[in-house]
Amino acid sequence: MQLLPLWYRNAIMQGMPTSKLSHIDEDGRARMVDVGSKPETERMAFAKGEVVMQPETLKLIREGNLKKGDVLTVAQIAGIVAAKRTSELIPLCHPLPLDHVEVEFELSEELPGIEIAATAKTSGKTGVEMEALTAVSLAALTIYDMAKAVEKTMIIQNIRLVRKTGGQSGDVKNE
Repeated sequence: MQLLPLWYRNAIMQGMPTSKLSHIDEDGRARMVDVGSKPETERMAFAKGEVVMQPETLKLIREGNLKKGDVLTVAQIAGIVAAKRTSELIPLCHPLPLDHVEVEFELSEELPGIEIAATAKTSGKTGVEMEALTAVSLAALTIYDMAKAVEKTMIIQNIRLVRKTGGQSGDVKNE
């Protein structure tokens, strides 16, 4: 006899229609969604996030005066690599052939901190939201890692999908 996960047993007891859960099979086990019959479409996702820091830390990053080197270049590469490896990091996420990934930064005195934006594009059967969100997340973590020697109180916040296009669910704007 298989023991069902507690959350699944609770869902059944509360009358939740578990048949509508795309990543759960009829026995309550996790499964990858079959996208084989879906048509390939052009898909794009745009995500943003922020790293809030002291003005002094932002100044050191802007001037390139941190001991670990060029924070923004390293964070940009980290974000791109993370987008390409999203399916290795997030269980049940489909590997996608990415056509384009872009990671950009805006240094903000008002925040104060760094605003991160990532765009991911593909022609495929499933969306690239997770790739764009992963790019932003890893870029933010890299900024934190490279600047933590001068400030451990930085805050990574507001990571979100801003826009997506393509696919069965259509376009989404969250601006």
